[in-house]
Amino acid sequence: MTPEAPVPVPRAVTPAARTGPCFEKTEASDYSVAARCTSTRSRESRENTVKLLHSGKVRDVYEDRGDIILVASDRVSVYDVILPTPIPDKGKILTQLSLWWFEQLADIVPNHVISATDVPAEFEGRAVRCRKLKMVQVECVARGYLTGSGLKDYQARGAVSGVPLPPGLVDGSRLPEPIFTPSTKAPLGQHDEPITFDDVVAQEGAEVAEELRRITLAVYGRGAELARERGVIIADTKIELGWAADGTLVLGDEVLTSDSSRFWPADQWEPGHAQFSFDKQFVRDWATGTGWDKKEPAPEVPAEIVEITRARYIEAYERVTGKSW
Repeated sequence: MTPEAPVPVPRAVTPAARTGPCFEKTEASDYSVAARCTSTRSRESRENTVKLLHSGKVRDVYEDRGDIILVASDRVSVYDVILPTPIPDKGKILTQLSLWWFEQLADIVPNHVISATDVPAEFEGRAVRCRKLKMVQVECVARGYLTGSGLKDYQARGAVSGVPLPPGLVDGSRLPEPIFTPSTKAPLGQHDEPITFDDVVAQEGAEVAEELRRITLAVYGRGAELARERGVIIADTKIELGWAADGTLVLGDEVLTSDSSRFWPADQWEPGHAQFSFDKQFVRDWATGTGWDKKEPAPEVPAEIVEITRARYIEAYERVTGKSW
């Protein structure tokens, strides 16, 4: 990688800003996020040089003093395509929700957080200083309810990611027990594909695969229990794990947020149809209803859809944490 002279980094990195002569490829798997787009750029930030390593679909990853600064943007991605319209405060809401969950899960799995306050001032509230991790190249998904792509898989095969399920389940059905349904990590612009546990064993080895499954189900179990006490069903969730320098598996990226999970109000749960959702499913459903072909460019999101989506992110945060936004 060729070093460059520090240049100012804008307060927000837009999709259009990810191309140009100052960007070059680097290894996304070396950092604490499943970045789908690789780029590098550097700047001077008071006394320290902060280097932009990756700009992903919704998060930007910087290096600062040997640590990672993980910044959650207001961008929203559906069907692995970035929508052109941001959701105000989304990045801050999800960052604060992740931090709350990291505290609740600390006895289950260590996490990558070093500090939520020792970050560049322009990223305050939406950034976390993290340890560098070598990310496992598996999307670790747990499902407690049947919906989305899992429902389609079940309808076609009677199983989800190779896990057989009983007959007669419908959209929104609670599963007999939570299941581990991993997927691939696809590059930016491509779709993650479901894989089986045996595929994970072949890729990562039996011992690591078992540990990925154990941690994923434990995180989901704790999260589902705490959320249910607060009137929220977590239907499914995706987590990302990576290797720390000492060889331990560490929870990275975000955790149990409205972007990585499906949140439903428990008092409205009714299997047999799509559920009311506190997550980005609302904007995903809107995008589908436009007739969009799920390829770039994505359509602009109307102001009323943006407002409703923002309100749902806030309600999820407030219900789960018990705090006012």
